Amino acid sequence: MTDALRPRFWETVPLTEMTPAEWEALCDGCGKCCLNKIEFEDNGEVAFTRVACRLLDGDTCRCTNYANRRQFVPECVQISPKTLPKIAYWMPRTCAYRLLFQGRKLYKWHPLVSGDPQSVHDAGASVQGWTVSETEVPEADWEDYIIEERP
Repeated sequence: MTDALRPRFWETVPLTEMTPAEWEALCDGCGKCCLNKIEFEDNGEVAFTRVACRLLDGDTCRCTNYANRRQFVPECVQISPKTLPKIAYWMPRTCAYRLLFQGRKLYKWHPLVSGDPQSVHDAGASVQGWTVSETEVPEADWEDYIIEERP
């Protein structure tokens, strides 16, 4: 198996048939999935906070230990074709995994479309520069950090 990405694979290959490299390439690097969320039991709504996982680098919007993240953050949810149907509802509205799962197209700023990994940040679609680490905020105070999800 090759790590090469098929041309415009996200438009032609079903999620369940993507190679591991293609699956990983869907991540736009926005960092939104690494924001801690609050799910309200009374109505099922999910609120995003600006409190980020302790492994998120707020400048690059990338995990500082992606390969071993579950060792340090056991609750980290691994996105896969199998888990996606169960978790898509709390994923960011701009997330490529969620968009493709819903039969929608990627945004023009997505690095696969634009050809530039910086485009997600330039479009203001990432968490770059505005998160706070969960190591600095007690979980009891997360509600004070609820944000409106950015487009």
